Amino acid sequence: MNKSKDNFFIGRLKSIKYAAKGGWLLLTTEHSIIVQTIIAIIMTLVGFMFNISTTEWLFQIIAIALVITAESANTAIEYLCDFIHPEYNKKIGFIKDISAGIPFIAAIFAVIIGLIIYIPKFM
Repeated sequence: MNKSKDNFFIGRLKSIKYAAKGGWLLLTTEHSIIVQTIIAIIMTLVGFMFNISTTEWLFQIIAIALVITAESANTAIEYLCDFIHPEYNKKIGFIKDISAGIPFIAAIFAVIIGLIIYIPKFM
């Protein structure tokens, strides 16, 4: 194997290591991510209880992933804003409010998906 391929492979391994570390930090330190993960676990159990279809599973998993990803992006943006401008700033506040809207919108669509999947199960 040549050196550039070795460097490429080592670089990818390092990227995976950093990504896993970031995921672990989110799951163990960020309350919003912990809450979303608990909700994801509950909804997964509910999916098994109601024996949802493969298609319903796909939509549920995508909705869960969307919410957790959006919450993670919001967390990163808020930390970046706080690092750049620690004291209150109107423009930074505006950015953080917009950032908070990301998981809010994702959660609205996740709830809609959940209602579409589970309301018929109760009828």
